[in-house]
Amino acid sequence: MHEETPRVELTPAAADLLRRLRATHGPLMFHQSGGCCDGSAPMCYPAGEFRTGGSDVLLAELQVDGVPEQVTFWMSRSQYEAWSHTRLIVDVVAGRGSGFSLEAPEGVRFLTRSRVVGA
Repeated sequence: MHEETPRVELTPAAADLLRRLRATHGPLMFHQSGGCCDGSAPMCYPAGEFRTGGSDVLLAELQVDGVPEQVTFWMSRSQYEAWSHTRLIVDVVAGRGSGFSLEAPEGVRFLTRSRVVGA
């Protein structure tokens, strides 16, 4: 069954940054937890570097033009319960986020915007 509205989508700026990060770091993944500080922002890691488990939900396998493999988007189950009624839009903004996410040295950070599903 094909979903009409994707659960997670990327802005053109986010897709552009993913292409650059992929060229440097290889295959990528996102994880968004419900932690404090930057924990509620999507963190980008080399694929498989962040260990997911039963407390995580795979929301999307994103196709990005110019990236040969899908970029998985995981979210902690507790955060997903709060955001399950929304479509997540991954964007990029100026400023430093977490030092653990691959884009941190670029002077930008990924940010999740949301829209109520069906809106």
